[in-house]
Amino acid sequence: MSIRVFLLDDHQVVREGLRKLLEAEDDIEVVGDSGSAVDAPAVAQLVRPDVAVLDVRLPDGDGVQVCREIRAAQPDVACLMLSSFADEEALAQAVLAGASGYLLKQIHGNELVSSIRAVANGRSLIDTTTARRVVDRIRRDQAHADDVDQLTDREREILALIADGKTNRQIGAELFLSEKTVKNYVSNLLAKLGMSRRSQAAALAARIAEHKADPGAWGS
Repeated sequence: MSIRVFLLDDHQVVREGLRKLLEAEDDIEVVGDSGSAVDAPAVAQLVRPDVAVLDVRLPDGDGVQVCREIRAAQPDVACLMLSSFADEEALAQAVLAGASGYLLKQIHGNELVSSIRAVANGRSLIDTTTARRVVDRIRRDQAHADDVDQLTDREREILALIADGKTNRQIGAELFLSEKTVKNYVSNLLAKLGMSRRSQAAALAARIAEHKADPGAWGS
């Protein structure tokens, strides 16, 4: 039986190119496609694919969220994520969403074909080391999120401004504090979070905000 494939990419030329590439194979059939993250889950539900090849970034949404929705409705569908960039955060979210693989668009056509066959046969292209690293990072984030709850209101306010990329001077101007006072607050909140760099705190704050917007992002 042919492997039934669904394609999601906002560029029509890309979708048509992928369709032509895949349908040149005797054992692969493209049963549907979409250029919209919003419409994709419903289309996938209609065409019942074995494999969904999903662009990670789309103008109207997120391919990882599409993966999560497709697998919630059809757990047997294997999802392959396609991205133009090696994005560790997107990879982490793909692992949590249940994706079977995360591929860069620079791969050769024969590699994509081989990957589709592999995940259709139940294989995961995400190695266990990567998956373990992602899970460990998520656990650390959750632990740090608990630490954030221990911050004072002022410290949380300053953490949010750090996440916005603001300097101590800019934070002081916004909160009517001296730059030295802001520096002391930053030192205290970093110590409470067990961190040494404000960039770490900024990244954590961004992930916590994402988790609050989408509780499924941490697999909860």
